[in-house]
This record gives sequence, C-alpha cells and structure tokens, in this order.
Amino acid sequence: MRTPINVAIDGPSGAGKSTMARLLAQQLGFVYVDTGAMYRSIGLYAKRAGIGLEEIEAIVPRLPEITIQLRYTDGVQHIFLNGEDVSEEIRTEIISRYASAVSTLAPVREYLLELQRGLARDHDVIMDGRDIGTVILPHAQVKIFLTASAEERARRRYQELLEKGQAVEYDQVYQDLLARDEKDTSRAAAPLKPAADAVQLNSTAYTLEETLERMKTIIGEKTQNVL
Repeated sequence: MRTPINVAIDGPSGAGKSTMARLLAQQLGFVYVDTGAMYRSIGLYAKRAGIGLEEIEAIVPRLPEITIQLRYTDGVQHIFLNGEDVSEEIRTEIISRYASAVSTLAPVREYLLELQRGLARDHDVIMDGRDIGTVILPHAQVKIFLTASAEERARRRYQELLEKGQAVEYDQVYQDLLARDEKDTSRAAAPLKPAADAVQLNSTAYTLEETLERMKTIIGEKTQNVL
C-alpha cells in the first residue's frame, strides 16, 4: 500500500489558493482540505459567542465546546460547526477578520493540527492555508507557495464578494488584505512564509486556467514516480 500523496499550497490572502486547490483535487481525484474554513468556523463560533476581535483570546477556554467536521456531497466540501452546515456563513468579510484573529492563537492551531494531519495520513490530499508546508505537512511531497501582487489579490477578492452579493468597496477590501498580510507574516505562531523546499508561483499575470496548468505541471514533476 503506497503512502498517500500530500500537496501543500500556501500563500497570502486572496492568492487563489482555495480555488486552485479545489480544482486540482477534482481533476486529480484527491481530497481537498480547506484549512481556512476550519479557522473561519472557529471565528464564527467566537462571533456568535459575543467575543470581540479585541478579546479573541477568550475563545481558547471554549475550544472543547467546538466540533468541526468536513463532509463531501457530490464532490463538494461542506464544513459543519457542531453539526450545523456553515459553509456559506463563514465566507463573509467579518468572519475573514475573525479567522485571521483566531489563527494567531497557538492553542487554536494545535487544536486543528491533528484533524488536518489525520486527513493527510489517510488520503491523497491537497491542503491549502498559510503554514501547510512549514508546519502542518512538513513532509508533503509537493509544496507550492502561491502568490500575486496585493492589488491583484484585492481585485480578485473584491470581484468574488460582489458576485456573492456582498456590498463592499475595493479600497476597504484592499486595506483589509494588507492588514491580514501584516498579521499573517508577523504572528508568533506559524507565520506565513514559503517552505524552504516550496516551488514559488506568482500568478499576477496569469489567468485561472494558466495558473491551474502550471500547478498541475509542478505536481506532476514532483510525483512522477508515485502517481
């Protein structure tokens, strides 16, 4: 029985990691693990509990109250928070800020670590986040650090939110993205940075299809003796 193949995709907010990971998993027959959705779910729990962003540490003693499950329906990942499907509710800008806040807390990261590694032990997975190749799956056969310019990432996020019917301003999306970049790269717990053996891919000038093909090529080259 061969060892499951693990693909780690890291990068800053708005780089397209989730979109790419989801498409790659569908085309390669891997399990897609959206780690950001896990942090968003904890952020949603904190917001519902009345915990403000300025007092986010208050979520730590409440972690035992939280159960997170990933389920797949017709190949689409749904995330459940204490039995409730919150796949749509976690995709708002306020929950993005909560996700960023809870992700700075070492106890939260430790809480999710075993869940994430367990999925990777049992399945061929594509996992995206900010510390997959450096912390969660340091022995992944494939590591890709996907990025783009801040302006392009903000434009993509702005379009995505508009398409979802959310009333947002580009300037606010851009400022939120810069703030998250700063928080992600400077946090004490698992800061955002490329793994030493990651392939870095800047998608600023690429279409979605071009980025997808480049990532498939990278995965193919890294796993040619395994797949």
